[in-house]
Amino acid sequence: MTVFTPLQSALGGALIGLAAVLLMALIGRVAGMTGIIAGLLPGGGDQGRQGRGWRAAFLLGAVAAPALMLALGAPVPFDSPVPRPLLVLGGLMVGIGVTYGGGCTSGHGVCGNARLSPRSLVATLIFMLTAFATVYVIRHVIGGF
Repeated sequence: MTVFTPLQSALGGALIGLAAVLLMALIGRVAGMTGIIAGLLPGGGDQGRQGRGWRAAFLLGAVAAPALMLALGAPVPFDSPVPRPLLVLGGLMVGIGVTYGGGCTSGHGVCGNARLSPRSLVATLIFMLTAFATVYVIRHVIGGF
């Protein structure tokens, strides 16, 4: 069972929103993690020092924040009851989904909905309904994890 943490969740959401607003205001880019990562890969978006620099800095911050929390003594749980091969399979399925969906949950769910994009609203509803159905089937139909 997941622990209910309203204060930490609200703070985390506010920080994600602030990062998305700052990225849009300062660089004019959407904070979609899939697009940010794709832009670092060869042939994956606006190449060059400027395009790659902000992307690398954004991802470095996403990795450094939990590391800093660990260094400060805050618990950051990384355990999962799901076996690694299934995590890899799930990651591949998400990668395929974001390719067909034209973006990821952060791009559509945070940035697209904030811009009142109908496409992002539909994508987010599909993400959420799929997540609900997956959790229900895994927990109540096949009885796993």
